[in-house]
Amino acid sequence: MSTDVAAPADADQAALRSTLPPTRPSGVPLRVVDLFAGIGGLSLGLSQAAAAVGRPVDVALAVDRDPAALGVFSRIFPSAEVTTEDVTALVDGTLGAVATPAERALRRRVGDVDVLVGGPPCQGHSALNNATRHRDDRNELYLRMARAAEVLAPDTMVVENVPGARADRSGVVDRTVAHLRGLGYGVSVEVVDLSDLGVAQRRRRLVLLATRRVPVSLVDVVHRHQRPTRGVAWAIGDLADVESDRLVDQRARSAAATRERIAYLFDHDVYELPNELRPACHRGDHSYVSIYGRMRPDQPAQTITRGFYSMCMGRYVHPTRPRTITAHEAARLQHFPDHVDFSSIRKRGQLALAIGNAVPPRLTEAIGAEVLASRRDAS
Repeated sequence: MSTDVAAPADADQAALRSTLPPTRPSGVPLRVVDLFAGIGGLSLGLSQAAAAVGRPVDVALAVDRDPAALGVFSRIFPSAEVTTEDVTALVDGTLGAVATPAERALRRRVGDVDVLVGGPPCQGHSALNNATRHRDDRNELYLRMARAAEVLAPDTMVVENVPGARADRSGVVDRTVAHLRGLGYGVSVEVVDLSDLGVAQRRRRLVLLATRRVPVSLVDVVHRHQRPTRGVAWAIGDLADVESDRLVDQRARSAAATRERIAYLFDHDVYELPNELRPACHRGDHSYVSIYGRMRPDQPAQTITRGFYSMCMGRYVHPTRPRTITAHEAARLQHFPDHVDFSSIRKRGQLALAIGNAVPPRLTEAIGAEVLASRRDAS
């Protein structure tokens, strides 16, 4: 197994700030299928891990219902086939059943697959979804990953979701684990805080890693690829005064009342807004102190969501400037390097959704490095 030594902070930071897309390696390609792909964080992380050992990534297929997100994916992976087809139409069979015509067509379409990744929609499991949490129909999409593994037979599969997925009343995670083990996979399931891997953000995610031949533990992945805890300033300190015509660098047009609340945080050098200055619906006894809060430069950000333009959605006020963070800064806090091109998205809401829903590529960079090392050591 790998004994990866944490890279110097300045090397990681330089990679994050790089505006030059990496050169494609010349080795044997790692073939990837990305379901519920978004802007491509899972595939990008794999490409970073593969590049470190001289292998390129070929994305045989990327699927997502959001065409704006896929526009960004296509700029990261120009040769990838991307589609807004429904995953449930592409992978429509029952677990354990003979492949359907659609599934046989999918196999022909993508060919051999080394790695299958996916981040099924997590809103059904989210702690913010009080109406249907743990019994939402979207939760069943998790099982489509198990069926896709059965159909495509990848060597490795990674599934990312929120920790609440394990509390689903139909047991989608446990059913997926049991099915994968029945197919011969070694399975590791853990809640991973991405800040442990060097992402300047507290982002706890339930990660499932399934591997053939050589089992790989997510505990080992985190241990071997751990980075120092990084604050917001580490990720975005150089962007504080950046202004440009690009949508990613444009600042939110905050209402007068919001500007007054932000000014109070800076005038009094505080990080939480007093109750009396909050709207009536956000006063009283509550545990949401981060809402209307200012980021601390020496601490990781809270989880980045689509609401990062608004201080009423979380602790999204810039640590040193009287404004909320930009999309560029949110992307950095999601650990997306500057060479990722968001210019295909022309609407602020679409951009916020694409970035907020993304998976920090650092997750699969660490997993991919460990899996590739385990295969090399076993050969």
